[in-house]
Amino acid sequence: MSARLSGVLEILFNTLMFNMLKRRRRDKLRRQPFPEPWTQVLERNVTYYRRLPREDREELHRHTHILLAEKNFEGCGGLGMTDEIRITVAAQAAVLLLHRETEYYPILYSVLVYPSSFWGRDAAPVSHDLAIEGEELRLGESWDQGAVVLAWDEIRNGAPRFRDGYNVVYHEFAHQLDQENADADGFPIIDDRALRGTWSQVLHREFTRLEEDIELNRRTVIDDYGAEHPAEFFAVVTECFFERPVLLKRERPELYEQFRLYYRQDPASLTGLQT
Repeated sequence: MSARLSGVLEILFNTLMFNMLKRRRRDKLRRQPFPEPWTQVLERNVTYYRRLPREDREELHRHTHILLAEKNFEGCGGLGMTDEIRITVAAQAAVLLLHRETEYYPILYSVLVYPSSFWGRDAAPVSHDLAIEGEELRLGESWDQGAVVLAWDEIRNGAPRFRDGYNVVYHEFAHQLDQENADADGFPIIDDRALRGTWSQVLHREFTRLEEDIELNRRTVIDDYGAEHPAEFFAVVTECFFERPVLLKRERPELYEQFRLYYRQDPASLTGLQT
């Protein structure tokens, strides 16, 4: 056997062993009971959780266990990391994974949480080959190098503002889904061939419609920030889909249907989300 072939076989063997051990570890995590204090955190801080049927809550518990075990949660800017912060963030990230095969945000390693808004780098384009770099206050960021950055006060204060269409955790973790295929372009990995065929058409049409709404000063259920870029459109509509599902379905039925098929959830049908 050649040294090259032997090396390839070794890599394949190691990959198989790694995946087998990962599946075993995750299966063990899924079987762990969900502590009652954690449930109380979700009841208090994750309004969507309270609307879910029992089987979906149990699935969300399993996903939350795995995210807590596999991702590093770190407090920044003087914020001490607590179970409340970790569980609140992980559970909201898990909402986007319900009913789907998932690798649990594979490019993500760390969740960095600041006490409030933080300074992030920004580049304002001046021409096609020139941009001016600066800093701006932000509530969240998603990096393709393996991190999500969040402001805790925005997460905590967002719970009583449920149905306002804003959720920084949904927004930034939607970016993580979008970035899994290396292109933050509003076109995440879609296994369903039929959905792939209509996704780009519908989202492009609705993105253009939002641009026109803004230009004509027409009010819409979708926040204006979604018109910044197709990647932002995907993230903003994800927020709207889970926070204002009935309005989104009423105003943008084709767009709602694409997100219903992608996320394999129908939040407009859930009790308590009828506005």
